[in-house]
Amino acid sequence: MSAQPAHPEQVRHHDHGTWLVRFTSRVLVVCPRCGGRALVVPRPGLASPKYFSELLYQPRRLSCAGCGAVAEWTAEQQGGGLVGAVVGGTEDPFFRRPLWLQTHCAGRILWAYDVEHVDALAAYVAARLRQRHASPTMAMFARLPVWMKSARLRDQVLAGLATLRALAQRTAPADRSDAAHERGDRPRHYGSIRFRGGAY
Repeated sequence: MSAQPAHPEQVRHHDHGTWLVRFTSRVLVVCPRCGGRALVVPRPGLASPKYFSELLYQPRRLSCAGCGAVAEWTAEQQGGGLVGAVVGGTEDPFFRRPLWLQTHCAGRILWAYDVEHVDALAAYVAARLRQRHASPTMAMFARLPVWMKSARLRDQVLAGLATLRALAQRTAPADRSDAAHERGDRPRHYGSIRFRGGAY
């Protein structure tokens, strides 16, 4: 599904089963060296994945335009399989760096990977009518927390998403959100998914 920014006249949202992992092709994070905005993307030169799930295993590169920091990530190999990253939470799935796009919202932390992710969330939250995909098991919207789906909190969540969209345009360490902390918001097992395909 192609995510588009929400508009006031939008009243219906069709959930086509978009997975959260789809938004990991670009992840804005806090640079481990300078604390400014860094970018995590698939390593240059790789073929485009055939399935979104392959994004969990693609080698990644972290780079910071501000200080020149560069880091590489590759999935751990165990036997004939790769141990993939686990998406979700306020750290990026690969380097475990705090996400750049975080803000306090309705007493919680609202986060996103990049602007495309923000726009997809805004389109869902703004909709008055929401049509769910037939198979929502791995669908991102079906798995959103209740407070993000609440009509009562809609305006607060949309305001928070607008804050994230503005934050995405900032790069300096001083621009970092006070919600972008140095630890995860919840403990989670790292690398619980196995991919039977060998190394990239």
